[in-house]
Amino acid sequence: MLNQKIYKAFYVAAILMISVGLTQAADLLKPFTLASTGSGDVATIAADVKAKLSGAGFEVVGEYSPYDNATIIIVTSDALKSAAGKSEFGGYGAGQRVSITKVNEEIQVAYTNPVYMANAYRMSVDLSDVAASLNSALGSMKAYGPAEGMTAEAARKYHYMFGMEYFDEPSFLAEYKTYDDAISAVEKSLAAKKGGVSKVYRIDVPGKDESVFGVSLTKDCSGDKFVMGHIDFKPIRSTAHLPYEMLVSGRRVFALYARFRIAINFPDLKMMGDNSFFKIMCAPDEIEEALALAAGSKISEDDF
Repeated sequence: MLNQKIYKAFYVAAILMISVGLTQAADLLKPFTLASTGSGDVATIAADVKAKLSGAGFEVVGEYSPYDNATIIIVTSDALKSAAGKSEFGGYGAGQRVSITKVNEEIQVAYTNPVYMANAYRMSVDLSDVAASLNSALGSMKAYGPAEGMTAEAARKYHYMFGMEYFDEPSFLAEYKTYDDAISAVEKSLAAKKGGVSKVYRIDVPGKDESVFGVSLTKDCSGDKFVMGHIDFKPIRSTAHLPYEMLVSGRRVFALYARFRIAINFPDLKMMGDNSFFKIMCAPDEIEEALALAAGSKISEDDF
């Protein structure tokens, strides 16, 4: 009888441990959600995806193809803009990115995980309602990105390693007399494609002088194609990492520093070897310089 009681106690404890482990695993977040896979062509499926997003109440604010066989659609909504307005530098979370990528003969539809991004950008709203809307509109096969996920707390405190930047250590790109002056300068520089940077979208955050610009980067080490060609190598692509953002907040222009902005979406990327940060070691500084030019700073193109 005693042995049976001991066995039962161990059995109950084991079940509880498994249950806790499963709960903790369910609470771990990953940056992307794979919505669906199938056959077809990128353009046709992108059109279908946009129709589904619009039908679910999302506003398509931008679309671009950074390289062959990849299209990225950027959406916002009243819920996203409202959440952005409640958080310091919340503009980074005002849009979500949806990617359509052809890998061999397979079309992968994926999107950023709003809950992960809300924590990465330290927002006061968890965006779980936005995640549910995207899941309903496009589907949800699985979360992906790093092999292991990250807790919400870890995402809020994230940096890749000692000496690398956190969310609250952005690149400072430019400063103007007023918010309107800053917006005008950025729009003008993006239209001129200074630094090889051009506009993909703009979202204005309601209730505050803050706007986020999504931008295409094309020049040498700062280019989207160069960076993703080295780091986006897994069978399920993380194309929705793009585009990069510039944030006009008040009269200043910022961008998340590349060692944070890249790492938060690729936290398991190796430091050395093939498909590693070492392969794009030129990118962070060149991205910062390109974005500074796009913000209207007076540095010279020769700095490249």
